[in-house]
Amino acid sequence: MARDSRHAWRSLCCLVLLLLLPMVSSTSSSNQKLALGEPQLAQPEHAHSIRLDGDIILGGLFPVHARGERGVPCGELKKEKGIHRLEAMLFAIDLINKDPDLLPNVTLGVRILDTCSRDTYALEQSLTFVQALIERDGSDVRCANGDPPIFAKPDKVVGVIGAAASSVSIMVANILRLFKIPQVSYASTAPELSDNVRYDFFSRVVPPDSYQAQAMMDIVTAMGWNYVSTLASEGNYGESGVEAFIHISRESGGVCIAQSVKVPREPRPGEFDKTIQRLMETPNARAVIMFANEDDIRRILDAAKRNNQSGHFLWVGSDSWGSKISPVVGQEKVAEGAITILPKRASVDAFDRYFRSRSLSNNRRNIWFAEFWEENFGCKLGMHGKKPGSPKKCTGLEKVGRDSTYEQEGKVQFVMDAVYAVAHALHRMHRDRCSGPGLCSAMVNMDGKELLSFIRAVNFNGSAGTPVTFNENGDAPGRYDIFQYQINNQSTTEYKVIGQWTNQLHLNMEALQWASGDWSLPGSVCSLPCRTGERKKVVKGAPCCWHCERCEGYHFQASQFTCELCSYEQRPDHNRTGCQPIPIIKLEWSSPWAVVPVFISVLGIIATTFVILTFVRHNDTPIVRAAGREMSYVLLTGIFLCYVITFPMIAAPDVVVCSFRRIFLGLGMCFSNAALLTKTNRIHRIFEQGKKAVTAPRFISPTSQLFITFFLISLQLLGVLIWFAVDPPHTFVDFGEQRTQDPEKARGVLKCDISDLSLICSLGYSILLMVTCTVYAIKTRGVPETFNEAKPIGFTMYTTCIIWLAFIPIFFGTAQSAERMYIQTATLTVSLSLSASVSLGMLYMPKVYTILFHPELNVPKRKRSFKAIVTVATMTSKLSQLAAERPNGEVKTELCEGVEPTVSSTKTTYVSYTNHAI
Repeated sequence: MARDSRHAWRSLCCLVLLLLLPMVSSTSSSNQKLALGEPQLAQPEHAHSIRLDGDIILGGLFPVHARGERGVPCGELKKEKGIHRLEAMLFAIDLINKDPDLLPNVTLGVRILDTCSRDTYALEQSLTFVQALIERDGSDVRCANGDPPIFAKPDKVVGVIGAAASSVSIMVANILRLFKIPQVSYASTAPELSDNVRYDFFSRVVPPDSYQAQAMMDIVTAMGWNYVSTLASEGNYGESGVEAFIHISRESGGVCIAQSVKVPREPRPGEFDKTIQRLMETPNARAVIMFANEDDIRRILDAAKRNNQSGHFLWVGSDSWGSKISPVVGQEKVAEGAITILPKRASVDAFDRYFRSRSLSNNRRNIWFAEFWEENFGCKLGMHGKKPGSPKKCTGLEKVGRDSTYEQEGKVQFVMDAVYAVAHALHRMHRDRCSGPGLCSAMVNMDGKELLSFIRAVNFNGSAGTPVTFNENGDAPGRYDIFQYQINNQSTTEYKVIGQWTNQLHLNMEALQWASGDWSLPGSVCSLPCRTGERKKVVKGAPCCWHCERCEGYHFQASQFTCELCSYEQRPDHNRTGCQPIPIIKLEWSSPWAVVPVFISVLGIIATTFVILTFVRHNDTPIVRAAGREMSYVLLTGIFLCYVITFPMIAAPDVVVCSFRRIFLGLGMCFSNAALLTKTNRIHRIFEQGKKAVTAPRFISPTSQLFITFFLISLQLLGVLIWFAVDPPHTFVDFGEQRTQDPEKARGVLKCDISDLSLICSLGYSILLMVTCTVYAIKTRGVPETFNEAKPIGFTMYTTCIIWLAFIPIFFGTAQSAERMYIQTATLTVSLSLSASVSLGMLYMPKVYTILFHPELNVPKRKRSFKAIVTVATMTSKLSQLAAERPNGEVKTELCEGVEPTVSSTKTTYVSYTNHAI
């Protein structure tokens, strides 16, 4: 099916050609008539083209003239793009024909046509190349005398060099491929021509724009630009180049297109001003990627100058701009800083010598050279000169490069490489098909497809020393020079080489210079980069535009677009680009929250130690014995432990410290409260028993009291042991206690595993003993004043209850405070120390004072029996009622142990009883 459609298409094209051939022939005839009046031109029968005879004929397509206006096919002469390139082909043919090692004894001829920079006109001209391949039917044609016509045999073209513009090459390639004529272009770079199915006979010695677009994308990326506009001239070159750039930008995802503007083929007045205004609609997109022809570039720069936009746009031009002077003449300030790209090339010195030697007398084969002469030297050749109005006449003695400026056109190297590529292919074909020098019969009717395979296989060093090769699509490898248009301090301009691209970009960033000598890199971005710790919130439909949002709280910047939450034990670092461990703190000894409790504790330890030493030294004195030595030492031990617990509570938590906290946190209070409870219970039972009988109650001996006390203490120790078994002590870091809204202030608190519930349980038993003791103190409040042991215990318990009632709201009320650790530790330790201080002060300080400062009162007395004590207590109780009526009288009774009472109106009366067994 595909083959049938291909044959049908070929037949249709042949029919079109047959219809066009008469027009071509009539045009040739008219041109021949015009050319007869020009004696200086060679080959007058082919005045519309250049023809050089040879064994093998190569075609050539060059834009000798610009596109005409108002229906005229051709316009003004193109000196560089037309004449320079055309002469480069002629020069290459001369060199090949003189080379004994390349196509020996085989002469190359040419048939060069002018495309006039117009694709339709070029198509009409290129029909000349296929005339020899079309058989003419003369059966219906007869001469005036009736004889059949004799057709002149046209030249058979085996290959075509050209064309320049991609649009022209595409148009011509569609015809040449039907007749299997290989085509090698020296300037067409449209990516469309890389399609080896549609343009299978097309090759080129310049890289396609897909490489150029990649190189331009690499430049944009290296500059840090991500928001650019594109500008293309209407046609294959501009549109396909921009399309390739946009395609690459979408694949890479790093560059967004703000505007994509196309310049019409026939722009209306004011069109370029509108283009500049449209580009200014996105002022942040300062970089403009240009795939435009030379004329459009010049007019765009001029429009930017008129709109006072010098220095705003950052031009990135394709090879159509390259290092040309003509687009920037008169508008240097607007073009300053422009970065352009050009296929890597070098000047061919031999061509410079050749072209400078050309004159009217030695270059008659170039039918357009006379027109070039007039244009180049600004003079007129005779009456038929093509430069009307010129007052100066040409002498013919002018010299190129001496009487006019000369600079080799950039594509000269590639024109010569294209010619040499075909020559090398013919040479290899000749070597394979012919046994000796000269053109053999096997190459007279050569197959174009076979020649194409030889062209694609060539590999040689070109005229500038660079390798010439083709890939499977007929494309040359990508090698580019990167230029920047700069204005130096002397106000002189130049295209400075700033880098190169050969599959990857090599750019000298230090060589870049921008407007007014500025060396800093300008920006072309939709949105400025977000600061560290900020994520990008992309604007819908514009992936290169975004708003910056800071990662708040405990979130860090995980990527450009996301914030993630740090793990619980971490917080964001200073830049919020990662997480770092939250600092771990503990209560330091130097903290005011520790200094005050420690100070109180040290004073209490000193005081308690002093009392214990005093009691030990006066162990057998009446006061010490009357206070109950055994129970006093138990009580003082509890007081001492209440002071000591401050140190493990403040010390850095570890397993040992946590173990001490569990053991001693409630043990000190348990010792104290158990001893006091036993004493108050004893007093209560003695006087309750005395009201009923004269016999002593049970369990009032010191041994019994110690047994009861340690039984109560053992319950506390049993609870602690169970706690150890169920939950062994360990430390942990509490990150929630000081997890503030500001992560910078967040801290982890190193703690022992003592929860609030565990604390309540540990202290709860001691508080229960304290409350029970308080109840007994209240019950014994009616004891006669002479039995004053109960009174200090009562006051001690009342004060202790007040302390712990104040402790509860302070301790649990600060649970949500950031200073919780400090407040609760200080409150707990100070409460324990105050409880101990109250007991020490009220129960033992008066005794120590008496022992030390009134030893006369600390003397032994006569013992009495329990019956006598109860009797005295009963009498004293009655006397106490009378004492209220006699304020001057004083009756004091003290329940002592082992002291004989004496009655005196001025001294203390000691009431004692003998210890009874349980």
